[in-house]
Amino acid sequence: MLELRPNCECCDRNLPPESRQAMICTFECTFCADCADTVLGGVCPNCGGDFVRRPIRPAALLAKYPASTKRVLKAEGCAPVRAA
Repeated sequence: MLELRPNCECCDRNLPPESRQAMICTFECTFCADCADTVLGGVCPNCGGDFVRRPIRPAALLAKYPASTKRVLKAEGCAPVRAA
């Protein structure tokens, strides 16, 4: 089950469970659409994977399966993946 992390790892923007601006990679690294597109160029800086829009969990199921409250922020800042 997806964690539904509460923020962008790059700019710390709030990304509530119903946000259509949340983008994730296959490891659930979570970024806002602005950072995913403009800062990261569509490539996850943690794993090198691409992003997709995070699905919305129906509100009726959030009580039983709540979103994560643990915030993750890249302490070193957010930079695009460099080609090897």
